[in-house]
Amino acid sequence: MTRRRPLRPLAAAMMIALIAPGVAFGQTAKERELEARIAQLEAQVQALLQTQQQTQATVAETQTRLDEVRVAQGAADDGKPRIQSTPILTAANPNTAFSYGGFIKFDAMVTDTSDGAIADGSSGRLFYVPSTIPVVANGAEPDDDPYADFHAQFSRFWFSADHVTEGGSKVKAYIEADMFGGGSNALVGNETSTNTYAVSLRQAYVSWNNWLAGQTWSNFMDVAALPDAVDFVGVTDGTIFVRQAQLRYTSGPFSVSIENPQTTITPYLSSAARFNSGNNVLPDITGRYVAKGDWGHFSVAGLLRQFKNGDESAGGASVSVSGKFNLGASDDIRYMVNAGSGIGRYMAFGLGSDVVQDASGDIDALDGYGGFVAWRHVFGPALRGNLMYSAAHFDNDPTITGWGVTERSQSFHANLIYSPIPKLDIGAEIGWGQRSLEDDRKGDLTRIHTHVKYSF
Repeated sequence: MTRRRPLRPLAAAMMIALIAPGVAFGQTAKERELEARIAQLEAQVQALLQTQQQTQATVAETQTRLDEVRVAQGAADDGKPRIQSTPILTAANPNTAFSYGGFIKFDAMVTDTSDGAIADGSSGRLFYVPSTIPVVANGAEPDDDPYADFHAQFSRFWFSADHVTEGGSKVKAYIEADMFGGGSNALVGNETSTNTYAVSLRQAYVSWNNWLAGQTWSNFMDVAALPDAVDFVGVTDGTIFVRQAQLRYTSGPFSVSIENPQTTITPYLSSAARFNSGNNVLPDITGRYVAKGDWGHFSVAGLLRQFKNGDESAGGASVSVSGKFNLGASDDIRYMVNAGSGIGRYMAFGLGSDVVQDASGDIDALDGYGGFVAWRHVFGPALRGNLMYSAAHFDNDPTITGWGVTERSQSFHANLIYSPIPKLDIGAEIGWGQRSLEDDRKGDLTRIHTHVKYSF
């Protein structure tokens, strides 16, 4: 027993010596495996970081290039591209915004007039002009066959240049034209071959903050009240409609202007055709007030005028009340009521004159009044319709003017306008108009008017 005891520690030591290298070898393998996995994960993380850095660098480079392109193309701070890389308005103030628009309008109509055809080439063949409705002499036999007219003369374009100064002042230049200027000569300006018509100035003005100078709609006219017509105006009889040169100041809802004066004169006993006089010393003076809201708008305007022919002069004043009243989301009523002394050339395209001339050559302002009402209904996103009535009346003194002058006119219009896509209108309108003279002779007009109009 005593001999076996020394062998046990030796055996234990030998076993430990034999087992230890195996244990050490197993731990090293696991560690190496773990280290390999960690190294692999670190490599993947490093690769992801490098990819992210490359992506960020690419995005930054792309943004820089886009900014360079935007600057080269003249884009504004809002990021909207401009038409070309160099300034369009080379002589304009820096950062001037240029815009262009208009519409193409094709009109086709068939007209039937009771007392003979409207003269070919007359404006009354292109749109409703009450003064052009024929009224024949008593006992005459008129030619009352209908006739058709096609044209695109009301196609329009405009240019605008807007600028805001460093001090915050707003400056705008605007010019607008259409093709209603007639032919440039007898050869090309007819309907025989080319139907070539001249460009006609409609508006040309500059505005600076509250001031406006140039040619535009008269301050006495409420453009926002005009109905949605297929005809150029539709409710011509009772409408104030004038564009002319003026100087205007606007402050909030109030505006005042001095405008180009012109006097239309009916001679004594209509011994000659009506004529114009530009001898006025004082401009036409207007003032307007406008109230607006979700309900629509209401406007009242006044007009003061001087009339002059040679050494003879007279004065006149007129008032116009107009607006639009919304009847829910799908309906609105538009209206205008006008009355005054010497309102002639401002209403119904000059259906009545401003003044009449008596036997001694003196001139007196002619009283007149008129108006219109129009109902607009939207049937759906693509279809709308309008019903309109308009009338005008002038208080002629037949002992001075004679019995052959126009006393009144009236008209009805009804239309449907279909818009298959935004900005494209396809419309059809039926209209009836009548012009009456002081001797109770009357002439009627019936017209079916269609149009295709694309605005841009």
